[in-house]
Amino acid sequence: QVQLVESGGGLVQAGGSLRLSCAASGRTFSTYDMGWFRQAPGKEREFVTGIKWSGGTIVYADSVKGRFTISRDNAKNMVYLQMNSLKPEDTAVYYCAARPGLVYTQMVYTQRGEYNYWGQGTQVTVSS
Repeated sequence: QVQLVESGGGLVQAGGSLRLSCAASGRTFSTYDMGWFRQAPGKEREFVTGIKWSGGTIVYADSVKGRFTISRDNAKNMVYLQMNSLKPEDTAVYYCAARPGLVYTQMVYTQRGEYNYWGQGTQVTVSS
């Protein structure tokens, strides 16, 4: 089992940057695929980005491509989300998610129901 704790959210002006962190418990973190999702008020939780357990494959939602970067440090049990050129529409609660990785596929899962473990979320607010 994996426990996830996000940090790094806050209030930033449009065009600014934030770096979210997700700390994971457990000795098998390196075997988990990781993802970031976000949920704005009144909207469904949506996929932002995901990274394979190996770091070999990364997928981004079109809305954040070129602005956000996901990375992981398996030695530290950490996943990061660097967010640049932030827009007001990026305002949401951001969630870190994990699922056991599969060695026979490099597919990154993008659906909420495909992830087993979730953090409590961290609020990101971008002012115009």
